[in-house]
Amino acid sequence: MEAINDVHVSEPGLIVVDVAAADDETAFAFHTALAARWATTSVERTTREPGQLGVRLRCYLDLRQPLAPRDRPGEPW
Repeated sequence: MEAINDVHVSEPGLIVVDVAAADDETAFAFHTALAARWATTSVERTTREPGQLGVRLRCYLDLRQPLAPRDRPGEPW
């Protein structure tokens, strides 16, 4: 993974999320759960470290921008 850029954590509420998972499906499911609640960057792929098990995924999350319940996919209200 690349180094964390200062701008990504320059203000309270900004978070860099590094996910380690067994497979792509699990990593993307976790990102989907985060994106249903807060503003996040989109992700298109995971990375693999040669010789290491599993995959990694990085996204950026903004806790200052929670999504309203009606904006959450799959929520009935």
